[in-house]
Amino acid sequence: MIRMRARLLVLHVLVLTLLAVLTVRLWQVQVVRGQEFVTRATETRTRAVLVPAVRGQILDSRGRPLVRNKTALVVSVDRARLTRLPDGGKEVLGKLSAVLGKPVAQLQQRITPCGPGVSKPCWTGSPYQPVPLDEKVDTREALQILERQEEFPGVTAEIHSVRQYPGGRAGAQMLGYLQPVTEAELEKREGLKASFSGVDLVGRDGLEYVYDDALRGKSGLRRVQVDRMGKALGLEEQITPVPGDHLVTSIDSRVQDVVEKALAKAMKSAPAADGGAGVVLDARTGRVVAIASAPGYDPAIWAGGISTRGYQWLLSDKSGKPLVSRAINGQFAPGSTFKISSVTAMLRSGYPLNGTYGCPGSVMVGGRAFNNFRGIGLGSMNLHTALVKSCDTIFYQAAYTQYLKDGGRNPKKAPKEVFANTARAFGFGERTGVDLPGESSGRIPDRAWKKDLWNRTSAINCERSRKGYPEVKDKARADFLKRLALENCTEGFLLRPGDSANFSIGQGDVLVTPMQLARAYMALVSDGKLRSPRIGWAQVRPDGKVVKTIEVPVVGKLPLSEKERLYIKNALSQVPQDGTAAGAFAGWPMDKIRIGGKTGTAEVWGKQDTSWFASFAPTNKPQYVVVVMVSQGGMGAQTAAPAVREIYEGIYGIKQPQAVPGGRLTTRLPRFSPDGTVARG
Repeated sequence: MIRMRARLLVLHVLVLTLLAVLTVRLWQVQVVRGQEFVTRATETRTRAVLVPAVRGQILDSRGRPLVRNKTALVVSVDRARLTRLPDGGKEVLGKLSAVLGKPVAQLQQRITPCGPGVSKPCWTGSPYQPVPLDEKVDTREALQILERQEEFPGVTAEIHSVRQYPGGRAGAQMLGYLQPVTEAELEKREGLKASFSGVDLVGRDGLEYVYDDALRGKSGLRRVQVDRMGKALGLEEQITPVPGDHLVTSIDSRVQDVVEKALAKAMKSAPAADGGAGVVLDARTGRVVAIASAPGYDPAIWAGGISTRGYQWLLSDKSGKPLVSRAINGQFAPGSTFKISSVTAMLRSGYPLNGTYGCPGSVMVGGRAFNNFRGIGLGSMNLHTALVKSCDTIFYQAAYTQYLKDGGRNPKKAPKEVFANTARAFGFGERTGVDLPGESSGRIPDRAWKKDLWNRTSAINCERSRKGYPEVKDKARADFLKRLALENCTEGFLLRPGDSANFSIGQGDVLVTPMQLARAYMALVSDGKLRSPRIGWAQVRPDGKVVKTIEVPVVGKLPLSEKERLYIKNALSQVPQDGTAAGAFAGWPMDKIRIGGKTGTAEVWGKQDTSWFASFAPTNKPQYVVVVMVSQGGMGAQTAAPAVREIYEGIYGIKQPQAVPGGRLTTRLPRFSPDGTVARG
């Protein structure tokens, strides 16, 4: 009996202890941590989803789409949620593979973050961002996922807008492309981080990059009630996303198409051609009408993620590096198109505008003979004829004389370097500032540049002068390279006489981009003002209201009087009739549309010549400046000039449909209807 009472006492104590523990625990849950659990319960009941905004379109000057949106069913995977599953998401990926018809290994690779040793396609975006696996899903496939959501945790199938390129390959480098947002970008760009929807893409190149903030818009918010399985029960709150602004450009899509075709034809006509570029500017405003680079590529290659093989192809030498825009990134010796700068340098050096100059077949510069084209002497002439006939020796002599005045091999403390400084005043040697990323600055090789180059390369050249070039199989070339290395080792810091002569005709170490050359000619034939070209014309809201007009800034002035500028312009106006481009423009109706310009043939060691033609039309009141460059295209009159002629034929409707009505570019922005469609092109 006593034992029974003892057991009951122990039982009572145990029950009381448990009740006390339970009471304390309830007090902790309800009082101490009550608010915390209320918050967690609320979070469990609702899901806040940022809704991406529709990206603005990129339009041409008449409202025709260069880049537009199309709706598509996109299947995406929340990688973070998938990896938290017991099997790491293998079962889900297996089922997804069956629905999408893609191997599990391919799906796994697509959601794997990019990094060392991870090949494309891999995930370049944030780990918190859903990974799109397929942007071409049909309704049947989407329903299989949506109706069996419990079998596809972390997988969504939603309608998104994706980029479409009506012009195909036309202007691909100019337009750019979109890629997922990276963690680094989220941390760096506060505005982006604040409105990041989880599926946002950002511009990576071209106009998509430069005008990304305006095009992207602002994300909306949708707060949805869900059950414990994550299924939506109802909409609690919704903030509508604000669509991105449209970007109206000064590009004329029909002229762009003409330039693309002319450039492709020019490259086919030159067997060794490995690249080319075409630029068309509005001489009145400084806006870009067309900009093409060859070889090109189809920007649709970026849709849904690019493969390692595809990315390597875009940057490989074998394919010609189609991702690179030769119009703004390519740097080439300009040949005789550069003589507009050299004539100006002569005038700034005191040579008379209406003087007479000898054009012998050859001149001696620093003890070395420098020849005219094919060594042909053309007698005495003025500067007008020197440009029309493209005499080299006049410029050799003038540049060498100025070189000697600066002290030659023993330069004065403050050499004037008139030829180099004049070239800079034409905008060479610096970026034009065009609204595209990654522009090259070209090169104007003066005395300071030579010294800097020697400081960076003398050690290598000195070593090469001793060891030679055993890897070069051609003995003659190997010997030449060894002698050159020795010369650069011992006196590479000096600007040599031959450097000055080569500079004067756009050869040697002079490098320009097609955009730089087009800008210089635009300033010369318009009002003498140097402008920073613009492609963007205006930001326009989807309802048609103009948010911002993008102005073309004036950044300099040519070192020419009005009389001198018109003198040079008039000389260039005769080149397609009686000068070096006469053959290319034979039969052109000059009485109706007169064209001016300058050919350029730049020699490149070990390669075919670079072919150039820089032009403008009509010559009385220029509206267009057209420049074409073909790398390894041969003579300027042979390849580039015929391509320029074909571009003008397209613009003015000669032998083909007219790209520009009346040959006149529009001066007004397209008008939009209230629903956002273009009312007037």
